[in-house]
Amino acid sequence: MKKNSVTEFELEKQEFKIRLKRGGNGGGVVYEDMPALGAGQLVQPVGMSGTTIPTPGGSAGNEMEIKSPMIGTFYRSPSPESASYVEVGTEVNPETVVCIIEAMKVMNEIKAEARGVITQILLDNAKPVEFGQPLFKIRPL
Repeated sequence: MKKNSVTEFELEKQEFKIRLKRGGNGGGVVYEDMPALGAGQLVQPVGMSGTTIPTPGGSAGNEMEIKSPMIGTFYRSPSPESASYVEVGTEVNPETVVCIIEAMKVMNEIKAEARGVITQILLDNAKPVEFGQPLFKIRPL
């Protein structure tokens, strides 16, 4: 976890679920064994209640970033033949799906989680993405 700068990891398989959390100072790891979720329920990485955070300073100081809540492959549309979910200039609300991240053959819809206008798309389609990597920039409304 330290080698790859991962601070939290969660895995669920059938009736087993484990969460690993590395301390902020690089210290110990916390293991939790919890009952598995029911079928059809999604798991969101621990501590990721929102994926939008303010961008610090500069002329873009009022912009926010939509960050990836997981490692996977970034897709701008639901299929190669479909139009992209959003483009620069698209107005979004917290429930607007902005992209899909494929992780372990599961397509995870990523929502804006904020109200605003897309100002930048930071990745090309079908590119790998890391946990916490910025995907989009939005200007809040």
